[in-house]
Amino acid sequence: MASALQTLCGQAFGAKKYDLLGVYLQRSWVVLFLFSILLLPMYFFATPILKYFGQPDDIAELSGTIAVWAIPMHFAFAFVFPLNRFLQCQLKNKVTAISSGVALVVHISVSWLFVYVLKLGVIGTIATVSVSWWLNVILLFTYTTCGGCPLTWTGFSMEAFAGLWEFAHLSASSGIMLCLETWYYKILILMTGNLEDTKIAIDSLSICMLINGLELMISTAFLTGTGVRVANELGAGNGKGARFAMIISVTQSLIIGIIFSVIVVFFHDQIGWIFSSSETVIKAVKNLSILLAFTILLNSVQPVLSGVAVGSGWQSFVAYINLGCYYFIGLPLGVVMGWIYKRKFLYSKSILLKRKHSEKIYLYKVNAPTH
Repeated sequence: MASALQTLCGQAFGAKKYDLLGVYLQRSWVVLFLFSILLLPMYFFATPILKYFGQPDDIAELSGTIAVWAIPMHFAFAFVFPLNRFLQCQLKNKVTAISSGVALVVHISVSWLFVYVLKLGVIGTIATVSVSWWLNVILLFTYTTCGGCPLTWTGFSMEAFAGLWEFAHLSASSGIMLCLETWYYKILILMTGNLEDTKIAIDSLSICMLINGLELMISTAFLTGTGVRVANELGAGNGKGARFAMIISVTQSLIIGIIFSVIVVFFHDQIGWIFSSSETVIKAVKNLSILLAFTILLNSVQPVLSGVAVGSGWQSFVAYINLGCYYFIGLPLGVVMGWIYKRKFLYSKSILLKRKHSEKIYLYKVNAPTH
């Protein structure tokens, strides 16, 4: 939902309406905090929800406990993500990087204390994550309000409570756009849990998702950077500059995606050893490696095009694209391949590949004519 701030702050900064950025930031805090409260039942009732979807009782119970302890982190997100977008729109990426670096150092120290010294186990791990996120909030908030942004932060304003409905609408569209993609991956895991050889299927798919996620972090960085540059250029009335930023970002991200895909294909029989010692799981990951490589390749383009959409304020339209590609194309294919044709866990990566291809085509068609 914070990507709405990326649209508004980016365009306002490009138009040199600096005073609006601070107002948008505070408005985002209000909206995201209220939505965080609305989402609390998902944390409190995580155990019965997971049991309802057929997850084993021990996993559901542990996940429910972790979810409750993750509530402080949940509220930290409502503040840290707007702060990140606020600073990134002003090209202050170094500030967010330093803050994250400090939080990482503290995270390692506190994690060692909670897990190995105090023996808090999984609870200590999730508590450490919450501490790290709140430290990040404090550092960025201190920088923003104590002179780090003299042009864009002029103090707290009652204007933050004006136009909340319109802001909430754009924020909700942004949230839906990204949640439809995030939830899709989680649904894949849930569906895999109902197949034969459940443990092998979940382990192998989780490894592939993890590898895919590592590369996706790079593409997500391009998403953020492209969104900011496009928003800045559009705010300044420079459509050609926005188009040029899109071309450069797509090219660079695609090159990185090709490199990662080649690595996965070349080391297809070895990458599983990094995450598991089970011969069966490693063999399953090997069987999925080609599909994983193509998924990584498509992942290198799709986030950049989504970044263009965010910078242009097209979140609602892209949400419909995600809905169609993920849930009207991907999941039905998953059901057909997973249960009717009994392809076990291979279906998960294949429908992920088909969905990525479809979404890339749709987003390209949306972006190309408008520029």
